[in-house]
Amino acid sequence: MTAFQQLPSSVLQTGAIFLSIIIEALPFVLIGSIVSGLIEVYITPDKVYHLLPRNRWGRIFFGTFVGMLFPSCECGIVPIINRFLEKKVPSYTAVPFLVTAPVINPIVLFATYSAFGNSFHVALLRALGSILVAVILGIFLGFFWQEPIQKENRFACHEHDFSHLSPAKKVFQVFVQAIDEFFDTGRYLVFGCLFASIIQVYVPTRILTSISATPLFAILLLMLLAFLLSLCSEADAFIGASLLSSFGLAPVLAFLVIGPMLDIKNILMMKNYLKARFISHFITIVTLVVLVYSLLIGVIL
Repeated sequence: MTAFQQLPSSVLQTGAIFLSIIIEALPFVLIGSIVSGLIEVYITPDKVYHLLPRNRWGRIFFGTFVGMLFPSCECGIVPIINRFLEKKVPSYTAVPFLVTAPVINPIVLFATYSAFGNSFHVALLRALGSILVAVILGIFLGFFWQEPIQKENRFACHEHDFSHLSPAKKVFQVFVQAIDEFFDTGRYLVFGCLFASIIQVYVPTRILTSISATPLFAILLLMLLAFLLSLCSEADAFIGASLLSSFGLAPVLAFLVIGPMLDIKNILMMKNYLKARFISHFITIVTLVVLVYSLLIGVIL
């Protein structure tokens, strides 16, 4: 205890924030890894193709809206998406799911509704923003992108056949796959959370609020803040609500929409699975769409 007391208060605060983010995120990474293991063991490519709509537009909208049925946080969504891609789910279905699932699921929408004083209006605008980004990404990947988005070493992974195993052995394999995925993903989560905690301590909020002179700059500033803070999508609405009086609705909406799509820990996890060229296009499209959407909301409202 004495050794800790001798540390600077900023270091102790950084450690406390780091632990809080890790504790908040790890359960969702674990859930995502278990879901990933279930997909690996029980879902074959044939089953996937049977569930998907037959046309490309249908698959884009399927990926966009199926997230309403999954209470998934963005902390655990990346390994799920990777497993879907390995099961030959088209990228224009998987990536829209990556974008919308952490936002339009019932838990996050209810948290947003509650955080803003039971405001259905803010929850709806947040959901519409994520759906717009997902559809545009789906169109881009479905009609303009011509190559796999997974890294070659990931994309080349051979398909395991678990069909011959007994039910008990299948359950065991689910946890084997989940443990591998959890530790593979967790190391990137740790580095992302550490960086986010350093940013929160050593970049004072008052500096951020003092330089947000124009609506455009305020929106860009809160988009950057959402990326750096790397908050869980099931808790970020409460932070966003605290910023409403200082920044206004449009910047806070940008904060809420882009946070679950682009943050430090997710980008680090995506780099483990996906090609850098796709990630750069993903970042560009998400940023531009969220920026334009937030500006339009600011003008309309």
